[in-house]
Amino acid sequence: MKTLVLFYSTYGHVWKLAEAVAEGARQVAGNEVLVKRVPETLPKELLDQIGATGAQQAFAHVPVATPDELKEYDAIILGTPTRYGNMCGQIQAYLDSTGGLWATGALVGKVGGGFVSTATQHGGQETTLRAVHTALLHHGMVIVGLPYAWQGQMGHEEVTGGTPYGASTVAGGQGERQPSENELEGARFQGKFTAEVARKQAAK
Repeated sequence: MKTLVLFYSTYGHVWKLAEAVAEGARQVAGNEVLVKRVPETLPKELLDQIGATGAQQAFAHVPVATPDELKEYDAIILGTPTRYGNMCGQIQAYLDSTGGLWATGALVGKVGGGFVSTATQHGGQETTLRAVHTALLHHGMVIVGLPYAWQGQMGHEEVTGGTPYGASTVAGGQGERQPSENELEGARFQGKFTAEVARKQAAK
């Protein structure tokens, strides 16, 4: 079985969640897990201007996934920052390039889900994840979220991400906040749970 954790990250928050999702997916025996990123679409000048160039060096070694390779995986989990309550342009552009896979039904029956980062607690985490789900549903994929079996999203003692639609983190207005251990644990839970569902789906 193969799982792809595919992400775009501006300042590294989504990348850290991606690593945690992959860590959880690797807990399922016999599951080959790959972490890859989508191509950057912003010019370097703009990345320099918003202070993202240096942050992105931390995960520059992560390979870029081609759209055609998606058909090789049993599970695909997408990570994106929120842009006005929706996916970032980089993820959207990548999904827009998967028309050939849609036309042939290459992803029908595969398992998928999403995880996200927003600047604030109410910055569109759930709407962004629903947008991810919509794209995956158009491909005929089976959607897996972050069920309330993970009790970390039930607490209110600290600021935290985590929704039934998928794992999430709150980055802060200047990107100053890193994913908490609770948020990372939610990502691990989602990764493992998604891989378990994918295994059952593949066995049908």
